[in-house]
Amino acid sequence: MNASATVQDKQTNTVEDNISITSVRNILLLGDSISASYGMKPTQGWVHLLNETLIQQKQPYTIINASVSGETTSGGLSRLAGILAHEKVDHLLIELGGNDGLRGYSPKLIKNNLLQMVRLAQEKNISVSMIQIKITPNYGPRYNKMFEQVFEEVAKESEITLLPFFMEDIAVDKNLMQSDGIHPNAKAQPLIADYVEQQLKTIMAMEP
Repeated sequence: MNASATVQDKQTNTVEDNISITSVRNILLLGDSISASYGMKPTQGWVHLLNETLIQQKQPYTIINASVSGETTSGGLSRLAGILAHEKVDHLLIELGGNDGLRGYSPKLIKNNLLQMVRLAQEKNISVSMIQIKITPNYGPRYNKMFEQVFEEVAKESEITLLPFFMEDIAVDKNLMQSDGIHPNAKAQPLIADYVEQQLKTIMAMEP
């Protein structure tokens, strides 16, 4: 079972509001605890670290972090329209589904929620990418296969980019995990930031 996907209490809402609206392209990150600096200060999280790097490199894009600990695809869908109505968003990056999987939610429901989020963004001419999510094998190989296929199917049907699961190597290294064995610790954050940075460079290079 990959340690990054688990049911959380909604105790962290890390919408970074220190980002000025400029000509820089805004990437809205809709994620769960792994992107919400769970168990750490927001300034220690990978999103904050990555934004600092992007500024230093004078990259023409930045991340608006709208991740919430314990978030599901249903929760993300319910919040998305409101966020898009109040924020200038050029690209939507979805990092959701882990909590759905650990609650045993129907893959059909998860897929429908993700598709609706993608459509909400695309209707506003916002490009979308999504992070592949994996969960622990507790629910058996059949459910796990159906769960992982959801992300592949949504990406294919919506013609969006599917990024690899960024916790794959970190979750198996105890030195990079918090004492709960579930969340990445402060040491892991720069590694996640570096990994996502490379993925974003590829995505942004493909956009006009």
